[in-house]
Amino acid sequence: MKRFFDMFVSIFAVILLSPLFLIVSLAILITDGKPVLFRQERVGKDNKIFTVYKFRTMRNGVGDIATADLSDANEKITKTGKFLRLTSIDELPQLFNILNGTMSLVGPRPLIPAEKEIRELREKYGVYSVRPGITGYAQINGRDNIDDATKALLDKEYIEKQSFIFDMKIIFKTFMKVLKRADIKDK
Repeated sequence: MKRFFDMFVSIFAVILLSPLFLIVSLAILITDGKPVLFRQERVGKDNKIFTVYKFRTMRNGVGDIATADLSDANEKITKTGKFLRLTSIDELPQLFNILNGTMSLVGPRPLIPAEKEIRELREKYGVYSVRPGITGYAQINGRDNIDDATKALLDKEYIEKQSFIFDMKIIFKTFMKVLKRADIKDK
């Protein structure tokens, strides 16, 4: 049921949002050139590595570095990128991750493999038994404002409470958080 719902919503969203995809792609091309998409290795279901897709928000040549690890992150993020991050539009290409089966609409957010502490906690809590999501329970309960241990516990709680209704509540609360721009650190 969950996979069918993910596929249906993703196909519908890609079709509906295709003009936005085109506009964002052109904005990135005009302001900073190719590539439009940012690809990065992440940890997915069964603790396997996969490639996540996002709209590129950092300047060309920055490389595969976490924003938190940059001393001058604000200088590395393009003006278009700042808007994309603030509105979470940069995450929309992950709809293609849903279509290829590496992600779900709702689930624990996929980690960068180097995030060892939270990755170990997630392994301990059985979090890798599900596909990672575009949004998740930790994102609606603090997102950038909670520590890794709390995120891992919220991921565990999601696994324990997982249901269609619970996913619908998370999706609704995600839209509300994005509209209010809540729990997003100024990047």
